[in-house]
Amino acid sequence: MGIYEELQARGLIAQVTDEPEIRELINNGGAKFYIGFDPTADSLHVGHFMALSLMKRLQLAGNRPVVLVGGGTGYIGDPSGRTDMRSMMTPEVIQHNCDCFKVQMERFIEFGEGKAIMVNNADWLLNLNYIDLLRDVGAHFSVNNMLRAECYKQRMERGLSFLEFNYMIMQAYDFLYLHNNYGCNMQFGGDDQWSNMLAGTDLIRRKTGDDAYAMTITLLMNSEGKKMGKTAKGAVWLDPEKTTPFEFFQYWRNVDDADVTKCFKLLTFIPLEEIEEMDKWDDSRINEKKEILAFSLTELVHGTEEAQKALNASHALFSGNMDDENMPTTELTADEIGEGITLDDLMIRCNLAKSRGEVRRLAEQGGLSVNNEKETDFKRIFTAEELRDGVTIKKGKKVFHKAIIK
Repeated sequence: MGIYEELQARGLIAQVTDEPEIRELINNGGAKFYIGFDPTADSLHVGHFMALSLMKRLQLAGNRPVVLVGGGTGYIGDPSGRTDMRSMMTPEVIQHNCDCFKVQMERFIEFGEGKAIMVNNADWLLNLNYIDLLRDVGAHFSVNNMLRAECYKQRMERGLSFLEFNYMIMQAYDFLYLHNNYGCNMQFGGDDQWSNMLAGTDLIRRKTGDDAYAMTITLLMNSEGKKMGKTAKGAVWLDPEKTTPFEFFQYWRNVDDADVTKCFKLLTFIPLEEIEEMDKWDDSRINEKKEILAFSLTELVHGTEEAQKALNASHALFSGNMDDENMPTTELTADEIGEGITLDDLMIRCNLAKSRGEVRRLAEQGGLSVNNEKETDFKRIFTAEELRDGVTIKKGKKVFHKAIIK
């Protein structure tokens, strides 16, 4: 089985422009492909996970990745999948986020001479002359066709800014620039990007007469992941400072039963034969499968040692013997506590809740415990002396957290 056939068998391929040519390029290691990442935060999240895993698979098969960070398109914001306009970021924030992305990507992609490269579209987009761009690129775009694109249609009722309307042209120009300057012949992305990717492929063919291809991947982690991937912190991040390895492990440990096999195929590097064997297991072994999934993905992102710690902590959690060594912990200072801190403020400080109202509802519904005892007073005050010994908070049935003054 070639790598293209494996991608098909794993359910990764959603749409392609020229299947025979793409199949041959990928299977023979002839694809020099790019995937773009707009720096909308200072960490990648599970929505990027599939793209990173795909790049790793293709690189292992001899193809060469070009990682594009959108330092330029980040000034605009991709309207795909949005119901409102993204907030504007300063140039300093955009650059900081790009730097953070590279550190995280190095766990997945091998960079270096003859290997993967990373480029930033700020290097060419920020220096464009608007009139030249309109004449050179804009003349190849039909406004009627652009308005039929799915990424724009879903925004028309709420209002689509002219700033965002330019995003498709910018993305298409990226592909043209990478083709002309780096020899890129293929673009990958999520299937919500299909219209933008087709625009880039068409632009290259019109401008140069060269072959260029586009292939989209399924969006389990971008669409279904929006409902799956919410925690008290919001998104599930790849940065351990934003989502701890234990929380990351627990996220995958708690996916819906129906999604387990899909996650194995789309995200892990476990051979398909082994996945198919696990799929034959009796339903009583579903938690065992989830544990294997969680360990595999945590190991991929955070390393074997952290994955093992998370596994040990998970075992302790489910046995009712959660211990301090593996429990997620927030360290506070005496100055932060002052004369005392209320439970709702403490939970917000520990990223266990987003608001005091959320803590109040949890307490009223019996969803909070402190030091293994039910707690209904969401305004309970904890002194610095209590916190020096450590306070264990249990949220719901599965979330344990320790707050301590160091």
